[in-house]
Amino acid sequence: MANTVRLAVPFSELFAQPVRLLAPMEGLTDPLMRRILTDIAHRLHAPYDWTVSEFIRVTHYPLPKQVFYKYVPELYHGGYTPSGTPVHIQLLGNNPEMMAQSAMVAAGLGALAIDLNFGCPAKTVNNHKGGSVLLQEPDTLFAIIKAVRDAVPQSIPVSAKIRLGYTDDSLAGDIGLAVRDAGANWLTVHARTKVDGYKPPAYWEKVAPFTTLGIPIIANGEIWHAKHARRCTEQANTPHLMLGRGAVTRPDLIACIAGSGTLDWATLCDYQLQFLSDNTDNQSGLIGRYKQWLGMLTKGYAEAEALWQAVKKLKDTEQIKQLIHQSQAG
Repeated sequence: MANTVRLAVPFSELFAQPVRLLAPMEGLTDPLMRRILTDIAHRLHAPYDWTVSEFIRVTHYPLPKQVFYKYVPELYHGGYTPSGTPVHIQLLGNNPEMMAQSAMVAAGLGALAIDLNFGCPAKTVNNHKGGSVLLQEPDTLFAIIKAVRDAVPQSIPVSAKIRLGYTDDSLAGDIGLAVRDAGANWLTVHARTKVDGYKPPAYWEKVAPFTTLGIPIIANGEIWHAKHARRCTEQANTPHLMLGRGAVTRPDLIACIAGSGTLDWATLCDYQLQFLSDNTDNQSGLIGRYKQWLGMLTKGYAEAEALWQAVKKLKDTEQIKQLIHQSQAG
């Protein structure tokens, strides 16, 4: 598979053509959702170059092996989803030494790459000095990235994901230099500040200054359809994109951007049934996660609205599956 082959080439060639990534989204792109979305992309002949795990929180101690296997079970299979998409491991924390030691554990388990989260806007995370709050401290960003880069083998890429800033973008230049000078192999920029949250618009044009750093820059934020992708690459001055909520709302978004096809509702129903057939012990949690996804699908598929109204109060998996079959049949 093309994306698998590309991972084996030197860093300088990873970005020889535009890359398309599936974003890490806490509570959303878990292993099950990664499996489904990467399979859809593969079947539509537009595979993601890689996906990034939900962030794994690092606090006072190095993370043990079982934590990595829990959040990234793809490690049992060489770090790839069943469809062959590489999974990069994302860490979040503020202690350079603990981040470095945790990254070493991940590397020992076969991590294909380490990504560092400096973009999470969640209040609980920021209150514990994690995620986007660190954008106020470029020196701390530098120390964390450098510690991780120095700790893991040079063959394992280390990247960072940021926002434009915390309250504003006044430190964007310092942040970019800190990321580059610490040795990050590439940088993903969500084109909003922490204060902006997820409110439209995304300021794609403010990603453009980062492209002068001399490392690959990936743009992220408010890409809901192919026209957005084209405008984003033009305004951000980079061909590389990370797709987030738009890829969950329209699982064929990457294929629409590539012009390789679309996903019809009947086929998407098969994937919803696959989602609900996951062998988790927490069936109540699975139903809750499915409803979250279905609610997002209402923004991308007209057929999803009627199904959502029918299942939103149900708590029985088999009842929900029956309604999906009915929706699929039209």
